[in-house]
Amino acid sequence: MSFDYQMELKALPSLFTLYRKIFFSRKPGWDQKPLPSIAISTKDVGLSADKVRQYAEVCGFDFDGKTLPPTYIYIQAFRLHAVIFTHNAITFPLLGMIHLKNSITAYRAVKVDEVLSIQCQLQKSTETDTGLEFELESKVFVGDELVWQATSTYLYRIESSKKRARPPRASDMVWDNVQQWRLTDDLGRRYAKASGDYNLIHLHPLLSKRFGFERVLAHGMWSKARCMAHLMQFVGDKPFKVDVEFKLPVFMPSEVTFGYESVEQGKRFEMRDVKGKRPHLYGQLTYLT
Repeated sequence: MSFDYQMELKALPSLFTLYRKIFFSRKPGWDQKPLPSIAISTKDVGLSADKVRQYAEVCGFDFDGKTLPPTYIYIQAFRLHAVIFTHNAITFPLLGMIHLKNSITAYRAVKVDEVLSIQCQLQKSTETDTGLEFELESKVFVGDELVWQATSTYLYRIESSKKRARPPRASDMVWDNVQQWRLTDDLGRRYAKASGDYNLIHLHPLLSKRFGFERVLAHGMWSKARCMAHLMQFVGDKPFKVDVEFKLPVFMPSEVTFGYESVEQGKRFEMRDVKGKRPHLYGQLTYLT
């Protein structure tokens, strides 16, 4: 496939540096044109067991020092997402975007000492009633073997849109034997330190208020990781796919609840508010074999 823009990086970029461009550069907004196709890749990506351990602790994974939490690979791929977001051909700022959905497919367990190649592609965009929706696809290889891939769906909200979204409702799943998790006010800072993702709206209330949020928001991918940390007991060595939809934001400090139930070939799960009424995240885990 040919792309409008294509580049290979010598190394993974620093998210801290990219966020400086994201927060301090001025972009005019969407130019009403379909987004260009952009491909970014890098090779020879090595990982730090200490960093993985720090991430696992923040997200609740049991890390044996060898096997990566499946969501950890996403935070590496997201660095390439950020390169695309800051590309001159993207005319709107990251701060106008909402992460709607995320799908991860793990074809096998990946070890911390394996050397990775990462590819990320922006291939299509669609105008909807609420804005411009687009997908970024990420693939991770060990040698020539595809071991992991993900699709992230984003929305750039258009202020002129008159369509009002209905408040999301919790699913009809059985809500028994739920977990209750406490999110402390420093969670955003601890997640940023572990993941390298220093998005200001997740760090301090003064910063989040500057961007229109009354309190600090928990990172959506922390929420997905925390749910997966609980569900890994059912995965074992099986390849799997886990799809989530992000519903209502999670503010910190707060308490949330988590429940799951068995379905054919997997589990479905949900993170809700402390009363179990309002959904923050809905997901489905599917075994591939």
